[in-house]
Amino acid sequence: MIYVRSALFNVAFFTVTALTAILCLPVLIVGRPVLRSAVALYARIILWLLQHIAGIRLEVRGADRLPAGPYVVASKHQSAWETIAFLAIWPDPVFFLKRELLYIPLWGWYVARLGMVPVARAKGGHEIRKMLRLAGRHLPAGRQLIIFPEGTRRKPADPPDYKPGITALCQMLNLTCVPVALNSGCYWPRRSFLKHPGQIVVEILDPIHPGLKRVEFEHRLSDGVETATRRLVAESRRAA
Repeated sequence: MIYVRSALFNVAFFTVTALTAILCLPVLIVGRPVLRSAVALYARIILWLLQHIAGIRLEVRGADRLPAGPYVVASKHQSAWETIAFLAIWPDPVFFLKRELLYIPLWGWYVARLGMVPVARAKGGHEIRKMLRLAGRHLPAGRQLIIFPEGTRRKPADPPDYKPGITALCQMLNLTCVPVALNSGCYWPRRSFLKHPGQIVVEILDPIHPGLKRVEFEHRLSDGVETATRRLVAESRRAA
């Protein structure tokens, strides 16, 4: 049954995605706020399809911990799921993403119009300064800067591999960091056709405020996210 439900969801997912990309073209002219609403609606539709076809539900824990104003969301990255779901969870997110995504037909236009920050990971210090400059433009609007500190999707059992970009982002922009743990890889595995029924949990952890030394900041971030992620993955396995 999982194969059937996964196939049905994949068909629905790609159909809705293609239709949205085409039907929202006029919205590119109207303005970013309208486009943001359309993208959030798209994400909610995908989450609805995921629940009612594939049997994957969503729970968000710790939303009361979120600070006011702009902040950095430093999230575990296990699946394509969070790149969609976060569009519905956060009020006005700005993703840091691979520059190559800008060249995808239609999708790249939406990415640019929404103000997402492209990252060329091989460019070194110059690219980091440019990334910080682009991110800083969104602070007056109070937007949430979404970054996956490990840079790519990791399996639930993989050892952590945090990159230094998150430290530079928080320290140079003097922003609070909101660590996020999740267990999406248990239900929507990376590079997998199958979608396993169950409950994906996004857990918002205690914010890390500016002013810490680099080593302490990195320890608090990685230790907090990894500890919570291991607990969520263990919960998933017990529920299976």
